[in-house]
Amino acid sequence: MVPTNELCTSEEDLQGQIQAQGPVEVQLLGAEAEDASTPLASFPPVSSSSAAVVVEILFKRALYYRTKEPIFQAEMLNMVLRDNQANFPVVFRKATQCLQLVFGLDVKEVDHREHIYVMVPTLGLTLNEMQRDGQSMPKAGLLLTALSMIVLAGGRICEEKIWGVLSRMGIFAGIEHCIYGEPKELLTQVWVQMGYLQYRQVPYSHPARYKFLWGPWACAETSKQQVKDYLRRVNRRGPRFFSPQFAVM
Repeated sequence: MVPTNELCTSEEDLQGQIQAQGPVEVQLLGAEAEDASTPLASFPPVSSSSAAVVVEILFKRALYYRTKEPIFQAEMLNMVLRDNQANFPVVFRKATQCLQLVFGLDVKEVDHREHIYVMVPTLGLTLNEMQRDGQSMPKAGLLLTALSMIVLAGGRICEEKIWGVLSRMGIFAGIEHCIYGEPKELLTQVWVQMGYLQYRQVPYSHPARYKFLWGPWACAETSKQQVKDYLRRVNRRGPRFFSPQFAVM
């Protein structure tokens, strides 16, 4: 994820952003150590370029995912790994992790015989489905990150800690992001109005400081235990995305 001065709108610009892999994509698509006891450990190393092609295929689907358009494994196999299709599980896993963290979308297999997939909201968050302007990209990945930080901080977190973590992901207040747009507006206005977050002033703070809490709509769609379980899965499969003080208990 790379900050940019203008929100990417054209498909050509969006594809270019895939090639310029930022911090999250590098951690997901780069070499990672697999447990020797897992079947994945027996596969030879997979290049980031192969995974990036699969990401690009899924990325295009993510832009229009609300149509529930099916994704065929055969389509992806025809574009990558033609000579070594045994590596597909590794490539596909890395690509779907990227989609989950960046866009808040899970890739679910709906036909095990034909290997057909569809995209569904991570943890049931319907935020992406509410975007109806035809141009906005799925943004639930950022919301899920904010909700996760609130959970790990004990139910509330000061605003400066939120931006401290997001800055390490290439997301900065007041700087337009190619996927999320202006993130501060999302966190402090849009998602507050939608009921996903609460943004409150810290009592007796001068100058004024603010904190984030879960909003009622987030509580209605998912739970803090589900978020903790999600974070355990994320942290088991690769580098941690939060500093030690946010470790999942």
